[in-house]
Amino acid sequence: MEDQAISVAAIGIEGATQGFSAWHMFMNADMVVKAVMILLVLASIWSWTIIFEKLFTLRVLHRRADAFENAFWSGASIDDLYERMGPRPRDPMAAVFVTAMREWRRVTARHGEGMPSGIEDRIERVMQVTTGRELDRVERYMTFLASTGSTAPFVGLFGTVWGIMNSFQAIAVSKNTSLAVVAPGIAEALFATALGLLAAIPAVLAFNKLSRDLDRYAGRVNAFAGEFLAILARQIDDRR
Repeated sequence: MEDQAISVAAIGIEGATQGFSAWHMFMNADMVVKAVMILLVLASIWSWTIIFEKLFTLRVLHRRADAFENAFWSGASIDDLYERMGPRPRDPMAAVFVTAMREWRRVTARHGEGMPSGIEDRIERVMQVTTGRELDRVERYMTFLASTGSTAPFVGLFGTVWGIMNSFQAIAVSKNTSLAVVAPGIAEALFATALGLLAAIPAVLAFNKLSRDLDRYAGRVNAFAGEFLAILARQIDDRR
């Protein structure tokens, strides 16, 4: 008799364990809660994709910036460096250099040794436009991380509230308030909140870190733009 009771208890424990696994909670959830869970899982996957892509991109950009700055400050002719860069540079810092040199060559080809007034402002505007365009490209999809970090917990909470409402309806229909009736629905509902936090926490942490790294890289590009503009301004003054 005791062996039979132990066997029944073991079977009950095994069934409860399977019933509270992530897969079983998803399969037993309401359609609305399922939709919330799928949305949060997809948001989490896309967030991690953006995080790894940005980390890799920033590492590559810093490495290319180091190589470009070494070539720029090596003492070689900037005209030769411009010819080596080509019309489509691979990183923002080189793009700023190429667009400024292109404008500089256009003006010198048209006016020769005489420099028109306002040439510094024109080159500066060209560099600012290029810097903004290139940095916007680097910062693409960062808004998704911010949106995920701020909205995912509320989306998960919506799934939780909906699941708890269904649990209360099941209690009212069955007229049974035992833990065996209440627990599965509550667990399914809380699972949605857990998924919301799982998507939001990495997104918030990554957004803060990547924003700081992007600001640091943007400062590096802007600093080079200012230094190169000063070099061109000195050459303009020498030709006047």
